[in-house]
Amino acid sequence: MKLGAIDGMAVPPKSQVFTVIVVSDHSQAVRKFRLPRKWLQNTAYAVGGVLLIGLITTGHYFSLLGASSENAVLKEENAQLRSQILLVQEKVAHISATLDRVERFDAKLRTAVTQLQDPERNLAIGPVGTPETEPTIPGPAPAAEGNLSALPGKLTSLETEASRQEQSLRELQEYFDDQRSLLASTPSIWPTRGWVTSDFGTRIDPYTAERRMHQGLDIATPHGQPVYSPSDGTVVFAGVESGYGNVLVIDHGYGVKTRYGHLSEIFVHLGDRIRRGDKVAAVGNTGRSTGPHLHYEVRVNGIPENPRKFILE
Repeated sequence: MKLGAIDGMAVPPKSQVFTVIVVSDHSQAVRKFRLPRKWLQNTAYAVGGVLLIGLITTGHYFSLLGASSENAVLKEENAQLRSQILLVQEKVAHISATLDRVERFDAKLRTAVTQLQDPERNLAIGPVGTPETEPTIPGPAPAAEGNLSALPGKLTSLETEASRQEQSLRELQEYFDDQRSLLASTPSIWPTRGWVTSDFGTRIDPYTAERRMHQGLDIATPHGQPVYSPSDGTVVFAGVESGYGNVLVIDHGYGVKTRYGHLSEIFVHLGDRIRRGDKVAAVGNTGRSTGPHLHYEVRVNGIPENPRKFILE
């Protein structure tokens, strides 16, 4: 019985075969194609492999396309950067040349003021620092790579040079501001118009007939003639003084003071700030005077000086 059961069982074929029936719309014979399962599987694997390779190839192509586009953008940016570097180098060279001209001009100014003798600022010794030991600022390099590598050093040199020139020019500016203030305070114009009847120095006193030191100028002019301030200053005295009648004293700073005697009127008051050319008084005949005139003195640190030394007219 066992043997009979074994004989009755269906034995699977070694390979399955698929039959494809093709029926035409026309009156043609029906065609049958027998396709083994293994062949279909191999065909499916082959098609899948081709599709996979196609997908990989397509993805790689698009990645290369994106990289190419990015490279084009980078090349354009690189070209722009090179152009900008060359432009910066030209500007650096131009600034370097400008600083060089400023330094030469600075040296000329300092040479010009050497004779003014200013020991506090030592202007005659030349610009601040030692340019011989400072690095020379080179011109633009022929290649962009060289420009880029040398640019930080050039900018550092320019910064150092600019700071040095700024300090030097600030020193000169302070000096000339001080000189301008000194000039504004120098009694450089005639206080009134007239005739000098008695100059600075020893003379015969008209009252005692003795030789005495005359500490100013006597300027004869009509009574009431205006008296002008010869420079900027501040009124420090306006009143009566023995021998000189109505007296006005102006402090011009830097130790310089001017005195005006025998005045008929004084138009300013103690503490007034006045400018060169301001009308401050009128010529008179007060005090010990033989006629209308202005007694004009210039004192530096309390010592009488010849007023003619200061008058530039």
